[in-house]
Amino acid sequence: MIPVKRPFQGTVADYREYRLDYPPRLIDRLIALMGLRPGDPVLDLGCGPGNLALPFARAGMAVTAMDPEPEMLRAAEEAARAEGLSIRLVQASSSDLKATDGPFRLVLIGRAFHWMDRAATLAMLDRIVAPGGGVALLHDAHPPVEENGWYKVAVRANERYVRSLSLTVSGAGRDGGTGGHRRYEPFLFASAFTRLDGLSVTVRTAISEDEIVGRAFSMGACSRDILEGAAEAFETELRAGLRELSPDGNFMEIAEMVALLARRPE
Repeated sequence: MIPVKRPFQGTVADYREYRLDYPPRLIDRLIALMGLRPGDPVLDLGCGPGNLALPFARAGMAVTAMDPEPEMLRAAEEAARAEGLSIRLVQASSSDLKATDGPFRLVLIGRAFHWMDRAATLAMLDRIVAPGGGVALLHDAHPPVEENGWYKVAVRANERYVRSLSLTVSGAGRDGGTGGHRRYEPFLFASAFTRLDGLSVTVRTAISEDEIVGRAFSMGACSRDILEGAAEAFETELRAGLRELSPDGNFMEIAEMVALLARRPE
């Protein structure tokens, strides 16, 4: 029997430690473009350990953080408590959204839209996003520049192990894929949210071999729990490829942090 795994079970430590944070200036620009004010209701859908929920709570928004993984919600709760922030936590997925949820001025989806039934999710969001509100889809991208050569190595290793293990990931494939990224625009232009504004901030930071390995294990399709007995071999192969690029284990990362804000036509 093919093992069935939840995409992010067991990833919380690696996700919290190694995923890129969204730059404050990107958050500030999104808040300004939406005209958000303290107290406005915001939903972070697929919140993970709170990478988006927390900065919006810091800005004074009334944040609801929703995720199907209880470990992720506990991590978000701990992080919020450590900062003295108040967020509402809900263990649920996008498929659990109801017309009685909300209304929200903004729904945030960070690095999670590709795991959802995108058409059905947008149809439900049309029912719970307030008039004048919007949906913000956030992700990071790595330009094909020389300094990002390590990223290609990590992607190739990830793809090879996922294919070789023939794993079925619970929650993936609802929209014709296995959690893979596709352009957002076709889904948005087929929804109520057709007025699009893109924001981006590009960052350049040092990253170590250990951090790259931790980042790789934070991915829903290639986590330690998903790989199980193959995790050690995956790490060995990844480290070998990285050392061919940089024997000292030090790299630079250039990442474009992107927010696509989708609203209804005026």
